[in-house]
Amino acid sequence: MCEIFCINSKEPHEVNECLQCFYEHSDEHPDGWGLANLANGKFQIEKEPIKAKCSKQLKKILSNPIISKNVFAHIRLATVGEIISVNCHPFYEIDSNKRSWILIHNGTIFDYSPLDKYKDKQKGDTDSERILLYIIDKVDEFEKEKGKLSSIKERFNLLSKIIRDLSKKNKLNLMICDGDLTYIHTNMKNSLYYLKNDEDFIVSSTPLNQDKNWKPVELNKLFGLIDGNIIFESKKHENVYIETEENRKKFEEFNKSLKRVEY
Repeated sequence: MCEIFCINSKEPHEVNECLQCFYEHSDEHPDGWGLANLANGKFQIEKEPIKAKCSKQLKKILSNPIISKNVFAHIRLATVGEIISVNCHPFYEIDSNKRSWILIHNGTIFDYSPLDKYKDKQKGDTDSERILLYIIDKVDEFEKEKGKLSSIKERFNLLSKIIRDLSKKNKLNLMICDGDLTYIHTNMKNSLYYLKNDEDFIVSSTPLNQDKNWKPVELNKLFGLIDGNIIFESKKHENVYIETEENRKKFEEFNKSLKRVEY
């Protein structure tokens, strides 16, 4: 699968150490890396379809201080889609009301037919990109019907319903940001953790240090973060993802078909 990371803070501060620790895991996730920094209301996105530890571009980025309130990172182990730049996370889209969105995903969509129509619209060929396009369409539909912009709470409620439906039979560890709110979701045990302190809310696929305060993110709920705090929390759904032998075989077959660069 993949690993995902974000930090949501009250005040901007340097996040290089966390990112260095996260990207150290790229030996097991060699199919690409991505980094998104939300600064002054705009996303700055960098990504490459190579192993993070071998990237000169990433090394150069991390050699300078990254000071921010909101940072998102991804290292890819491909389960759907070629190893090319447009398939690296984060995915970025703008909705009809000029709101910018990013999405990073750890998981696989095995069964959700409403995503199929986006295969002809997306830039790459991942299920993750299709999730974001689907969400954008649903937000656009909601705001068109309402006749004005949605509130943060309305968007959170809408995404809660979307993600609840998407999570049936699918692995859906997600980090999404609409420029205002950061959304966090997991439906697989022991696959997403958080560390909360006075200033930060850090979320990662695995704990990044020996701090004993890392805790599993609660399953089957959507959380909304602003300034290092949870401000929204959805009701719990029942769609826990459990890896099956059939799904493992699908991944193994796909993995054998990929052409990876030897480093």
